[in-house]
Amino acid sequence: MRFILPDLDKIVLNLKSKSQGNNPAFMKNKIAQLNEKKAEALLGGGKERIEKQHQKGKLTARERIHFLLDEGSFEEIGMFVTHRSTNFGLDKTKFLGDGVVTGYGTIEGRAVYVFSQDFTVLGGSLAEAHAQKICRIMDLAMENGAPVIGLNDSGGARIQEGVVSLGGYADIFYKNTLASGVIPQLSAIMGPCAGGAVYSPALTDFIFMVENSSYMFVTGPNVVKTVTHEEVTSEELGGASTHSTKSGVTHFTSENELACIQGLKTLMRYIPQNCEEESPQYAYEPSDETRPSLNEIIPQNPNQPYDIKEVISATLDKDTFFEVHKDYAENIVVGFGLLGGKSIGIVANQPAFLAGVLDNKASEKAARFVRYCDCFNIPLLVFEDVPGFLPGTDQEWNGIIKNGAKLLYAFCEATVPRITVITRKAYGGAYDVMNSKHIGADMNYAWPSAEIAVMGAKGASEIIFKREISSAENPEAKWQEKEAEYAELFANPYNAAARGYVDEVIEPQHTREKLIKAFGMLKNKAVKLPKKKHGNIPM
Repeated sequence: MRFILPDLDKIVLNLKSKSQGNNPAFMKNKIAQLNEKKAEALLGGGKERIEKQHQKGKLTARERIHFLLDEGSFEEIGMFVTHRSTNFGLDKTKFLGDGVVTGYGTIEGRAVYVFSQDFTVLGGSLAEAHAQKICRIMDLAMENGAPVIGLNDSGGARIQEGVVSLGGYADIFYKNTLASGVIPQLSAIMGPCAGGAVYSPALTDFIFMVENSSYMFVTGPNVVKTVTHEEVTSEELGGASTHSTKSGVTHFTSENELACIQGLKTLMRYIPQNCEEESPQYAYEPSDETRPSLNEIIPQNPNQPYDIKEVISATLDKDTFFEVHKDYAENIVVGFGLLGGKSIGIVANQPAFLAGVLDNKASEKAARFVRYCDCFNIPLLVFEDVPGFLPGTDQEWNGIIKNGAKLLYAFCEATVPRITVITRKAYGGAYDVMNSKHIGADMNYAWPSAEIAVMGAKGASEIIFKREISSAENPEAKWQEKEAEYAELFANPYNAAARGYVDEVIEPQHTREKLIKAFGMLKNKAVKLPKKKHGNIPM
């Protein structure tokens, strides 16, 4: 992997050259000393360690900040901070900055605070001074209402400082929790992240990982082998692929660090600065909002799958869908997009994967995303095609009741504008959970292909007409007859529309037009919730 890197050598030489003048003036000498210290700080752990970092295909802490922020916008804080420990020879091993670069700058003109751990300095290990620098940045971000971005590349706690290192982690965890829901918190894992170090990213809103060079785990492969006798590599145990597909810990994976940094910058376009701001709005010229392609997506066979992402892409502004958790719980799709220039969050059942059922992973994935959007005033659009909750012992034993309730709770709790479009199936309790009118949705639309019922016609006819079917001369023919009878009566959107559960049955091609108008109508929505400390979401 090749990077176009900022010329660090030239910067350092320039600073040193400024310090070599022979002018005896008092301030000239002081400035020379300052520039020498700056040059020392810019080299981190030294050229040899920087070169080793590059050989691994990794950027340094400062190079990452260079690519993340607008050119020339970074202002560093705490460049000359050093640790204060004398144990185990640490008094002879001091580096300016203590292994983390902290400061503020802009991304596309918007203020952000950033910390970037420097693996070339004591392996990026975290201890007292290191943690204090991070906490200082988080305090500033909170006080000034701007996102904080952490670029993590650390070997973990600095064991030479003992419990002080653990205290440093706990201080950061506490700040993460206080900041949650107040300002966006983004984490990029650029290298190792083990033990207590994993919990700060886990407390943030979104996690990015780099394939084959970053990993997260509570205990490493050696400890796993000792305790459980399992042979596993770092990548298998906690690599980007593992956490993006199996655990769901990470939301985004990238093939290299530059792609990861670009992902961070892209996400920033969809989210506000803090919980007091509205979701971003970009210039938009109204035009013909009809999308005839939407009329052709739903198959005639109700059991045939289709890709809900085609519906999402055709409905949103062109090429603006930014998917979150793409490779995890693929039976539900979540992400951000622009609709009429306005940033919104999208939650959609995916009929192309497990028929779009709700299971444990999908419920948790969607609940987390819904709550994030509600925290930061991002309106929610739901596309519904759900046959129900996935049955089975695996689901029940792993808490489908509790996890399904998380999604239900998240929608019920949300006060942002919420609109649902039922494209096809809306069966059973899953109909209620997927942002139904009964749990506070503002507008609910249905396509003519919508089927809103307790269950599918086949299963319902088996139950309702069981005796009639079993006593018939031709049970199979009778079953088909009763199935068709039930489908005609209930497998449509009109019963729900008659009761006001659906506000309007619309042609698919007019979906975008209806949504733009509806979200515009809801832009001043205000909801007052009951006074309480906080709710008790099923955990």
